[in-house]
Amino acid sequence: MTMHQTPFAGHAPTPVAARMENHGSNMLKVAMQSGHDLFARTGSMIAYEGYVQYEANPPALRQMASQWLTGEGMPLMKCHGDGLLYLADYGADVVCLQLDGDSLSVNGTNILAFDAHLQWGVQRVKGMAKFAGQGLFNVAVSGTGWVALTSRGTPIVVDCGRGDDETYVDPDALVAWSTGLKMKGKRSFKASSMIGRGSGEAYQLGFSGQGFVVVQPSEDSTDRLRARG
Repeated sequence: MTMHQTPFAGHAPTPVAARMENHGSNMLKVAMQSGHDLFARTGSMIAYEGYVQYEANPPALRQMASQWLTGEGMPLMKCHGDGLLYLADYGADVVCLQLDGDSLSVNGTNILAFDAHLQWGVQRVKGMAKFAGQGLFNVAVSGTGWVALTSRGTPIVVDCGRGDDETYVDPDALVAWSTGLKMKGKRSFKASSMIGRGSGEAYQLGFSGQGFVVVQPSEDSTDRLRARG
């Protein structure tokens, strides 16, 4: 009996349409080619076809990664070769973004993979500590290429350039944002019963300017500094 005659037919690999694309909502498929290396979250590989190799803790990453998730282990591995690579992160939703000269700041726990030729670095997010007791280090990615993010549930992408009003986001639900946006913190007592964490105060991050913000439905920050091993 062939696969197309079985109940598994709807789960078979699909034809390649892009460098990165979703296979379902919780899995990333990457079309690997020689000379087009990939950085991926350590431990995120779930399957591959063809000839794909992995390099854990490559020298170029050691100094950068020492600033990110210090003491939590190496967060990235380098992948290269020819074939199809499948990645996932504990069943989280996967979002593929194609950058065209854009610049993106991504929470470290939400980065799944990105093209190795993109410019990137680990940077401290100034002002976050007093408004959110969570991840202070983001991955800044820029250039032309592909980036894959994870989200706890189906995310919403908010266009901040549609008007003069600022967009406010719960810090624990924030996944990524365009680095050209202006960001500021805001305290609110009125909204504490709806958004707060039991402290009597609610904290939001306000964004303004031209760009977008990616927000996930989950606001649980208990494991935002976890690392795959």
